[in-house]
This record gives sequence, C-alpha cells and structure tokens, in this order.
Amino acid sequence: MPKPRPMRAGWLLHPSAKVLLFTLCLLPLAWLVFGAATGGLGANPAEKLIRSTGDWTLRLLCFTLAITPLRKLLGVQQLARFRRMLGLFTFSYALLHLLCYAGFDMGLDARAIVLDIAQRPFILVGASTFALLLALAITSFQPFLRWLGGRRWQALHRLVYLCAVLALLHFFWMRAGKRDFAEVFVYTTIIAILLMARVMLRWRLAGPGKAPAHML
Repeated sequence: MPKPRPMRAGWLLHPSAKVLLFTLCLLPLAWLVFGAATGGLGANPAEKLIRSTGDWTLRLLCFTLAITPLRKLLGVQQLARFRRMLGLFTFSYALLHLLCYAGFDMGLDARAIVLDIAQRPFILVGASTFALLLALAITSFQPFLRWLGGRRWQALHRLVYLCAVLALLHFFWMRAGKRDFAEVFVYTTIIAILLMARVMLRWRLAGPGKAPAHML
C-alpha cells in the first residue's frame, strides 16, 4: 500500500491552534456551568451533570484515539502535538464525572463509595477506567517519558485502548437500565473503526507476510 502524500497543514503548528483546541474542549464544561447556574439542566440537574461529564469523557477519548490513525493515514504529522492535550482533557472530564458521582450520588461518603464499587460491576468498570486514565495522565509528561524510556512508555500508553473498551462497557451498562442503545451502537462503531485502523496500520508497518509483535 503506497504511503499517503503529506497534507499541507502548517496552520496546525501555529500557537493559536492549541488555544482554539483548548477553548473548544472547555465549551462543554462552560455550557454545564451555565446550565447549572441558570436552572437549565432540567428536572434532575445532578443526573444531567453526571451523565454529561461521562458522555464528554467518552467523546474526548474517541477524539484522542483518532489522532494517530488520522496522522498516519492523512500524513498530517502536525496532529501529534494535540494528542496530549486531548488526553488530559479526557482525564479532566473523567475526574469531573467521578466527582459528580461521588458528590451528588454518594454524598462524598468514602465508605459508601467503596461499597458501591465492590457491589456494582458497572461502577467497578468505571472506577477501573478512571484509574487507568489517571496513570496515563500522570505519565504523559516528558520527565516520565525519559524515566520510563520510549519503549516502555509506549507500551504503557497503549492501555488507552483498554480504557476505550472499559469506558464503552461502562456506558453500555449505564444505558442498559433504560434500554437505550442507540448511542451505545454509535460509540461502539466509532471505537471499533479506530481499533481496526490501528491494527491495519500496525500490519502495514510490519510489511507483507509479517505479524507485528504488538497489535496495539
């Protein structure tokens, strides 16, 4: 398969590109804060905040996963500079999701939260996803890259694909109670395409007739 011709996207290197992305990532939070302040979150604002922060975590995780396939398939190497910011925003919304759950659902009762995690598999999966995202967020900075070494750092950060699967499972269990699977199907399709793109890229890099050592 021929390599794609690099696209001209020099504007992505402009400092304002990161400012624009930062602003766009903050817009959902700004909308939620505005809705909470003006009573625009419906009859159950606590549930709205919990659900919305969880939804945006999954959306931003999909955007983060899309960076590498788009960069390699389109030849837009400049996209790589946005991956860490998107990853950190994914973690930030996951943290807000956790805080909303802990505060609104559990009243910040640590014992009740631990019992809830132990008793409800869907909460356990969500907590596991957050723990992985926390590890990825902490180690996303250059000092950890130098400390771990490139190979081990890359192996650790491939756990983002496990995060995607666990987040999707958490989302599925949450929607199963209301038998609302439309969005589950959409996110499943998106994540499946991104995972397949990653596998295909690994096979292409390995060359014909060769299986890569690490599919992810």
